[in-house]
Amino acid sequence: MDVTHATRGQDIDFDACLREGADEPLPGLGGITRRSLFKFCAGVAATMGLPAGAGISMAKAAAAPSRPPVIWLHGQECTGCTESLLRSYHPTLETLLLDVISLDYHDTLCVGAGKQALDYKHQMMEKHKGKYVLVTEGGTPTKNNGIYCQVGGKTQMELVREAAEGAAAIIAIGSCASWGGIQAADPNPTGAVGTHEIIPDKTVINVPGCPPNPYNFLSTVLYLLTFKRPPELDEKNRPKFAYGRLIHENCERRAHFDAGRFALEFGDAGHRQGFCLYKIGCKGPETYANCPAIGFGDVGEGAWPVGTGHPCFGCTEKETAFRKPIHALAQVATYTPPTAFPEVGAQKGEGVSPGAAAVVGGAIGVAVGAGAVLMKQMGEKKKDSEGTGAA
Repeated sequence: MDVTHATRGQDIDFDACLREGADEPLPGLGGITRRSLFKFCAGVAATMGLPAGAGISMAKAAAAPSRPPVIWLHGQECTGCTESLLRSYHPTLETLLLDVISLDYHDTLCVGAGKQALDYKHQMMEKHKGKYVLVTEGGTPTKNNGIYCQVGGKTQMELVREAAEGAAAIIAIGSCASWGGIQAADPNPTGAVGTHEIIPDKTVINVPGCPPNPYNFLSTVLYLLTFKRPPELDEKNRPKFAYGRLIHENCERRAHFDAGRFALEFGDAGHRQGFCLYKIGCKGPETYANCPAIGFGDVGEGAWPVGTGHPCFGCTEKETAFRKPIHALAQVATYTPPTAFPEVGAQKGEGVSPGAAAVVGGAIGVAVGAGAVLMKQMGEKKKDSEGTGAA
């Protein structure tokens, strides 16, 4: 089939794509069938807002014999981003690392150690110069020439710049690599920054989160493999398919926010009934991410902080995560609710806040005043007509 035309939005005959050997394992993909690969890639394409044909292109790229080499560096972090990938199932980590990409170096998952591992990293960087994908995980300290994070006698600053020189694409995974993370919170004793500040002349794709959803990272990698360019990015270099909408817009508790139903503290009646968590510090109204739409990992529906009853703390936002107190109210872009609302189920006239009463009273006053003026004008017109008739 003509994949070029397919990616322009024309109808895709998936049956034709799957007709021959649909359920036979594809060679070199760890038992994955053509059908399951197409289904996964079609789902990724849909998540990214791409036409169905893009899923075919992604499947072909993932099944290609040549696998793109990846160099993965660790800085200041907890390894949570790698841990989240270890728990992904579509595809599994071993399928991703052994069959879809070629993970040539990873500070945590290396088989070798010490000088042996570092020598191999340099060999792979030289062999695949201009072709490998560089992934950075963790912040980079800059204070005192970066001495607070070193591997093999080189600072993280030196390691990032060295690896970036020969990279075809660079991805910063997690909030630490994107913005500096918790290390960069005040007073930031080590001068931690995000990867893009170390290599300002390079395009760094930021996939923030603490940790980020593994499928945002996997989708970004698949897009790079398929189209040889980054997906559409926002002003912070985040993929728009994952970070283009506020959490507040798609949150399952949004209806409670609009109706004025809030949890005021953990464990209260509102919290137990699943009301909005805005009043106890949810940062969803100022945080861009797709958490409510895709959940987290493969646990199932509702598997994200707000779904389990905890406020979002804005981990994808540089200005929010680790900088704004967890109890502080978020900045709402569209509408900020008043301090008090009528209680749910309250009778007419009960439970109205002083502010709401003042608004109602003011409206009544305006109506009464307008009525009085109208009556006066009508009276004056009547007198005029009577005077005219007597004459």
